[in-house]
Amino acid sequence: MKDIPRVLVTGEAKKVIAEIRAKNGKLMFHQSGGCCDGSSPMCYADGEFLVGSSDVWLGAIDGCDFYMAKDQFEFWKHTELTVDVSKGRGASFSLEIPLGLRFVTKSRVFSSE
Repeated sequence: MKDIPRVLVTGEAKKVIAEIRAKNGKLMFHQSGGCCDGSSPMCYADGEFLVGSSDVWLGAIDGCDFYMAKDQFEFWKHTELTVDVSKGRGASFSLEIPLGLRFVTKSRVFSSE
């Protein structure tokens, strides 16, 4: 399980990341359990969200660091996450929202296979 990445990204989400990156430069993701979009992954320009000691780095997707709030990680620590994109506006400050899209997280439980 050590070599299995904790967070992946779909091809469609990569296209959206590339579009956002072209306008905003380097990006990062954070998934919290906040009030606005629940546990949706939020995309920010790098440095626009201050990562603290209560955040866990899960890896990088398409060159973007991906963090999760430590309390959320307790619920998700046995899963592999995949960031995808869907149509529809989320209620967050994430950079894809003006495109009429929203990032979503899908998960699968780690197994011995």
